[in-house]
Amino acid sequence: MSIRKRSTSPGLDAPAILKEARKLLSRRIEQPTRRAFLQRTLSMGGLALLSGCSLSDENSVEQALVTVSRFNDRVQGWIFDPNRLAPTYPDSMITRPFPFNAYYGIEDAPQVNEADYRLELSGLIADKRPWRLAQLRAMAQVDQVTRHICVEGWSAIGKWGGVRFSDFLRTVGADLQAKYVGFKCADDYYTSIDMPTALHPQTLLALTYDGQPLPREYGFPMKLRMPTKLGYKNPKHIHAIYVTNTYPGGYWEDQGYNWFGGS
Repeated sequence: MSIRKRSTSPGLDAPAILKEARKLLSRRIEQPTRRAFLQRTLSMGGLALLSGCSLSDENSVEQALVTVSRFNDRVQGWIFDPNRLAPTYPDSMITRPFPFNAYYGIEDAPQVNEADYRLELSGLIADKRPWRLAQLRAMAQVDQVTRHICVEGWSAIGKWGGVRFSDFLRTVGADLQAKYVGFKCADDYYTSIDMPTALHPQTLLALTYDGQPLPREYGFPMKLRMPTKLGYKNPKHIHAIYVTNTYPGGYWEDQGYNWFGGS
């Protein structure tokens, strides 16, 4: 049996392509040994194998990089340990003030009226009745002081409190065997996560920050807080949650960011 050798076009910058692919991997794989292994073993042939096509033009290069990104998502899913906890910190290490971060200015953060607020539920959920904030506050509450890690390279430690997301999903009868949980937000942001991360004990529907009701700039009325994910995976101003087996994408993910987004 013969194996056809794949090659790149002479007009393409192979070192630059590999550098970009390795950057996609190194930014988003947590364990240094695993990161180093994937960086060392990635080659132009590996890119072509992952993409299923020859790297002959800009479109095929872009498709190869997208495929590498999706491969990275799968790898992170394989190595994700649902029982491994992210580090926690004492209150004395909280970053004050905690940075504001969004794709808009702080003055444009949405104003959500608590009296009118209803959390909408849809998809593979048995009880789709909307929830008020008072109902969520009546559930068992937990606090965590954990590090928020931004894809841009900075990090900060904050204190969030709220309902374990796994408790909420079980209360509403979500299909815990489904693949994805998606979120729609009052600021038009949207994202989605894998079910194992949704069920992680540190994944919170955060209703408070530093012991006070969640401020507007941090995501009032609620945000999803996941110390196992990069910051862009932590949606704010959530107004709808759905469970699905159909890949939902996300605001940044649809623009090329890794979907899994592990920290």
